[in-house]
Amino acid sequence: MTQRHVIIIGAGAGGLSASIDLARAGVRVTLLERAATPGGKMHTREVDDLSVDGGPTVLTMRSVFEQLFEDAGTSLSDSLTLLDSPVIARHAWSDGGLLDLFPDRERSRHSIEQFAGSDNAAGFDRLYTQSEKIHRALSSTFMEATKPSPLTLVGRVLREHPLSSLLATRPSPDLWRALGGFFSDERLQQLFGRYATYVGSSPLSTPATLMLIAHVELDGVWLVDGGMHRLARTMADLGQQLGVDLHLNTHVSEVLVKNRKAVGVRLDDGTALTADAVVFNGDTQAIATGQLGESASSAVTLRPNRQRALSAFTWCIKGQASGFDLDHHNVFFESNYPSEFNTIFETRQVPSKPTVYVCAQDRGPAGNRNKAERFLMLVNAPANGDNRTWSTDEVNHIRDNALAVLDRCGLTLSFRDEECVATTPTDWHSRFPGSGGSLYGSASHGLWSSFTRSGARSRLKGLYLSGGSVHPGPGVPMATLSGRLAARTLLSDII
Repeated sequence: MTQRHVIIIGAGAGGLSASIDLARAGVRVTLLERAATPGGKMHTREVDDLSVDGGPTVLTMRSVFEQLFEDAGTSLSDSLTLLDSPVIARHAWSDGGLLDLFPDRERSRHSIEQFAGSDNAAGFDRLYTQSEKIHRALSSTFMEATKPSPLTLVGRVLREHPLSSLLATRPSPDLWRALGGFFSDERLQQLFGRYATYVGSSPLSTPATLMLIAHVELDGVWLVDGGMHRLARTMADLGQQLGVDLHLNTHVSEVLVKNRKAVGVRLDDGTALTADAVVFNGDTQAIATGQLGESASSAVTLRPNRQRALSAFTWCIKGQASGFDLDHHNVFFESNYPSEFNTIFETRQVPSKPTVYVCAQDRGPAGNRNKAERFLMLVNAPANGDNRTWSTDEVNHIRDNALAVLDRCGLTLSFRDEECVATTPTDWHSRFPGSGGSLYGSASHGLWSSFTRSGARSRLKGLYLSGGSVHPGPGVPMATLSGRLAARTLLSDII
């Protein structure tokens, strides 16, 4: 074909995968990224003399990335070192209890039996079986496919799978109540209910289909040697080898529209770049709120702020840990899990006794522990970063509440204030315009939430969408799939 030119806005996982697929198809690709490095949420923060991963910390659904590289004529394993994580995560509770989960069904079952008895171990077996059925039914028909309607999804599932697979995907009741049918120990409801937070949502309101994450994790969890940002850099390098023209520190101020079609972009320095099509890899609300020009604002649906998914407070830390045997991934729970999500989504406040995630980045396979270690500490928060800011004292108060949870679980993190770099919902909103600080787009609340995300085609001809705020959803693997769907859809329209 006569070489077409496509401009991609945003070098997150979706923008990077779209650029790779378009470039290998012979399209001339210009990839524009406002940050100094590719990767979007896969980024690092500098803490004293250390680089600490400040976003995603684990790789799942490895086959998504292997297929992307294989289709481009190369191999993921030749480009990047992935380390098997022997433990999915270590879990602790402030009122007692310690439980490791493993990427091995029998080891996890034994761990749960030792923790909560044979009945709950049997519940785990039933949960895993259900999770496997859901994943099998939805992998090719939903996650890897063009955005379906409820009716077309039913048709796809029935064409490829028996009726029992369709029944397994039923979204009701909500995840929290569904888990109560598997476990009598509420601590296990908490542990597996945390899957809802992987898509920025509350287990009290998220469809039960999210149980499929149990299968995804048991299928394997990997650490990227050097940190998750290395995956982004490797994807960017592959794109450039295929001819992608990557520009960093480049801010797009407007999508140019002519005759009701996207025809290029304008940079913040006034430069106009023309193209046959544009892919936007970012929160769709940046378009809807006019941040890419009024002419393009009707291309997507404006999302009410109350539908935003979770934001977070994070702290990248150089310090020392004592009193608790940390693994690479660690989750610390308080006793009343439902109250945390009511506080965040109903009263729009940060809980005083939050669940705390700690990634001890120098622990686990190939760990390199010195006296000073790298930690990422995270607590969930409402996505209101566009209408409020936090003082240093407020941020430190939230941090101290999180440290108090760790202390009640037996862990002490020690560090100097200058060796602790905070990121607030306001900061996330600044990094990802239109999001309010949401890290996942819209919350996956309600039976039909999976069908309300935008698909690859926007309502404006020539403007395509990718990223965690569009189908099939948030997370690095899903965003990567969204980029591939955007590229495939675009190619089908212009060839």
